[in-house]
Amino acid sequence: MAKLPIFSRSAQRKPNESMRLVVVTIVGVVFGFFIGISFPTVSITKLHFPSSIVSYIEDKNSGLTAQAILNHAWTSARNARGNNGSESNSNTTMRIYVPTNPRGAEMLPPGIVSAESDLDPRRLFGDPAEDLPTRPKYLVTFTVGISQKENINRAVKKFSDNFAILLFHYDGRVSEWDEFEWSKRAIHISVLKQAKWWYAKRFLHPDIVAPYEYIFIWDEDLGVEHFNAEEYIKLVKKYKLEISQPGLEPDKGLTWQMTKRRGDREVHKDTEERPGWCTDPHLPPCAAFVEIMAPVFSRDAWRCVWHMIQNDLVHGWGLDFALRKCVEPAHEKIGVVDAQWIVHQVVPSLGNQGQSENGKAPWEGVRERCRKEWGMFQTRIAEADKAYYEMMGVPPPNVTFVH
Repeated sequence: MAKLPIFSRSAQRKPNESMRLVVVTIVGVVFGFFIGISFPTVSITKLHFPSSIVSYIEDKNSGLTAQAILNHAWTSARNARGNNGSESNSNTTMRIYVPTNPRGAEMLPPGIVSAESDLDPRRLFGDPAEDLPTRPKYLVTFTVGISQKENINRAVKKFSDNFAILLFHYDGRVSEWDEFEWSKRAIHISVLKQAKWWYAKRFLHPDIVAPYEYIFIWDEDLGVEHFNAEEYIKLVKKYKLEISQPGLEPDKGLTWQMTKRRGDREVHKDTEERPGWCTDPHLPPCAAFVEIMAPVFSRDAWRCVWHMIQNDLVHGWGLDFALRKCVEPAHEKIGVVDAQWIVHQVVPSLGNQGQSENGKAPWEGVRERCRKEWGMFQTRIAEADKAYYEMMGVPPPNVTFVH
């Protein structure tokens, strides 16, 4: 009889064990996957990093510990994500949106918004609260060239420590002012061959100069022998002037009767001009008018005036006739301080920064640009007024000014 083949029990068990191993592996993977998605977060507070990495991050973040930075970042992300199944509701309730914040900052909590700044220099060390033992209450700016260095030195001495000093340099020569002790404390901004209102538009934004009660925006060729800034401020406050200027010496550099100094009073707010120049005694140039050579603005008035300055019109001609738009009633809040007066020396130093073209002197080209800008500004004001009144459905007022 033939012998039946003999199968060992181990041979029969091998395929079954292999199949079982495959099944167990698949089940394990699936089970592990579901376990993993059931716990999507891990506490970063349990994560610790080598000291070399921590030290590097601390150096890069000026003393903030790396662990604190990572903990805060993970907490913010986890709060924003919310729990599974309620992510949409969580996003709605946790999302920050504050429409009253400054434009662009609506997604910040109001408590962290710092909408204003200043021109005060700060230390690079120590406690920030101790950077400024005293803070200036007012700001005076001069647009300067080195040729008027001595005149500006005399002018600055008329302003107390209550004033921050800012020089706009149109000739690029900044270091030569260091011979004056006050210059080392002043702020210097240098851009070649630019005019006062170009600087003002770019560097005197209302949110930057907001800490200062009054802003003086002066030319460089002003004689100040009879001027004291603190006394001037007292008179401005006494007569509630939002926009003002010192009276001008009658015998030199005088264009308008309104800005002529009167020796019998502290302040005046109106005048008489040549016949036909004033359509209304409460309008420029008979009232509500100062010139652009030495204006002084309250912070509220400056916020309005800054927005009216045109970005491409750098000389500011015509601006003096429109200042009345920024205060109400203008004939009461714009005036000339006679008791503190100055002399316009009429030094065409900025004019010499122009360029000679077609046989004309540099100052002639600058003067042509000034006149052209005056016309352009008046046209823009008139068109803006017209568009507004048309939108409101009312006829515009009939107001004309001297050109």
